[in-house]
Amino acid sequence: MRRILALPVAVVAAALLLTGCVNNQDTENPQGGGGDNSASADASGYGVTKDDALAATLPDAIKSAGVLKIGTDPTYAPNEYKDNAGNPIGWDIDLANAMAAKLGVKAEYTAAKFDNIIPSIVGGKYDLGVSSFTDTTEREKQVDFVNYYNAGILWASVKGKTVDPDNACGLKVAVEDGTYEDTEELPAKSKACTDAGKDAIKVFKYDGQDGATNALVLGQVDAMSADSPITEYAIHQKSDKIQAAGETFDVAPYGFATAKGGELTDVIKNTLQSLIDDGTYLKILQKWGVEDGAVTAADVNAASKQ
Repeated sequence: MRRILALPVAVVAAALLLTGCVNNQDTENPQGGGGDNSASADASGYGVTKDDALAATLPDAIKSAGVLKIGTDPTYAPNEYKDNAGNPIGWDIDLANAMAAKLGVKAEYTAAKFDNIIPSIVGGKYDLGVSSFTDTTEREKQVDFVNYYNAGILWASVKGKTVDPDNACGLKVAVEDGTYEDTEELPAKSKACTDAGKDAIKVFKYDGQDGATNALVLGQVDAMSADSPITEYAIHQKSDKIQAAGETFDVAPYGFATAKGGELTDVIKNTLQSLIDDGTYLKILQKWGVEDGAVTAADVNAASKQ
């Protein structure tokens, strides 16, 4: 989860400051994983080749189509976001591309609003959700999760302003709409405030994390709450404007979302485990500087096992 990145300035600006540049709505023009989307293409550059045994376990519909349809909200740098050409990039995307290459299929991405992805998996529009989903028991009622990373929550505040995430009553706090921070963390903290007779937390919701980060950079809110890799990335890029507020807390598993009870869940789990075993998984995390949250074994629906 700790990371030092040096991405091109233009990419950083697009990810953090240009809130109007990213289309979070479902698009009719899905994007492939990189310029070459052939089944044998190694879009992420890690030397991944097709594993015939794993490919043979794919559901027939995906196998015959040769395409893995993936929904993602590409506003969550460095996990998933867009480059200047509009292509999805990030370490989540690299992992998904590597899995697709291992399975011998194309990774076909559709940009979507975060809270639309799980319903679209339930409805059969996407095969896979790759968007930094925190695995929760509530979400497990709708989809299955193949767990691939452990992330916590980290707050950031305006530079020079002390903010305590455990005592934020009355403050303005930015979040991405539909995230765990929006649906679980801040409602609970705000309720604790009002139960104690204090002012509620003023929650400012944005369609993408770039909007939430931008609001903090511009001083429109007192703080933001996001997953630790995202907050650390934003602080690294805008250290003159924002700072960490407290330490990382509430570490929980990320999961790739698949249809509940579907055949694809075990295929993704086994493919991810293969990437862990051959070292590709760790290479991807190390490239992006997020290896602190690495797991040694793929799991399914870890939240319900805790």
